[in-house]
Amino acid sequence: MSGNAINGVGEGAVRRPEPIYHHDPERTRFGALQTWFRGLAGHPLIDQARRDRVPIMEENLAPLAPAPEQRDPSAWSAAVKDQARALGAELVGITPMRPEWVFEGFEITHQWVVVMGIAMDYAEQSTAPHPRSIAEVVRQYGRGTQVAKRLASWLRTKGWDGLPHGGPEAGPILMIPPALACGFGELGKDGSIINRDLGSCFRLAYVLTDVPLVADAPDAFGADEFCMNCRVCEKACPPAAITPTKHLVRGETKWYVDFDKCVPTSTTPPAAASALRSVRGAAPASRPTWCRNSPVAVSGKARLARSNCGCLRFVGRAHRACRRTMHSSTHRGWRRGPFARSTHHAGRFRRCARPSTR
Repeated sequence: MSGNAINGVGEGAVRRPEPIYHHDPERTRFGALQTWFRGLAGHPLIDQARRDRVPIMEENLAPLAPAPEQRDPSAWSAAVKDQARALGAELVGITPMRPEWVFEGFEITHQWVVVMGIAMDYAEQSTAPHPRSIAEVVRQYGRGTQVAKRLASWLRTKGWDGLPHGGPEAGPILMIPPALACGFGELGKDGSIINRDLGSCFRLAYVLTDVPLVADAPDAFGADEFCMNCRVCEKACPPAAITPTKHLVRGETKWYVDFDKCVPTSTTPPAAASALRSVRGAAPASRPTWCRNSPVAVSGKARLARSNCGCLRFVGRAHRACRRTMHSSTHRGWRRGPFARSTHHAGRFRRCARPSTR
């Protein structure tokens, strides 16, 4: 059975996703592969990170207070975000629940999703394929679970139920669509969210709740257009699972990583870590601060210019490949979209006369 078919590639109708991986193996058609992968011999660093995560996974939620505390939605939204940040989340956003995010076999009645972004240590992540990089993933997923549990407990002490979840195991809902909806950034060609501050170097966690909240808006700052014109991660992907065009998936046209090509590599150590290194090491947006603090910028809207020039400033060798793809003297594919007003002079980008505003 093709994983792409299970995921709904080519389907024009909106529907709920089917569990496919990282759920209970009994729920998925790839459960045997998942069980085999989990049973592989680990590494002392990874094993220690997993042991450190056990107390977090066993942490109980606070009892639910009998009477819900009353505040207006704006006040609750501010309080929830402040609490999430105080607990350690680098990003926090709020969005209403949508039925098409809920996996088949799960039933969710909560009205709101509070999404949290947990920053990765880029220095550790960039050591892939060394086990240090995998241990960092385990640590930050654990931190996300801890933040989600403690935020849910805080809500419960206020009389509002909270259902927490952190990776890497899948929960009752998809994680990326709510994060996109509440302003975490845009979906990149490699299947990761690109955030204007953290790049794609972060993990997700969430809390489902019914406390009255105010929704955040999506944040479209030009990353999607950037990915359309850049082929760096696409060319770097060992199994060629990243494609140059978007796909129709359950009624939505979006970037999609080929499941059938990706999974055989991503579940075969050390090929998995090597593939992660190849793609994430090359992708312009893989580093934090990729669109901030650049000494180079272009004309037009500053926020869009920074997302471009952050790539050129921060990705080292990868920016040369990106420049060959996007910034040739012929400007192929560069005259359209949000970056159309960029300036080019003698092969160099001019400094921006306007300071950063974000």
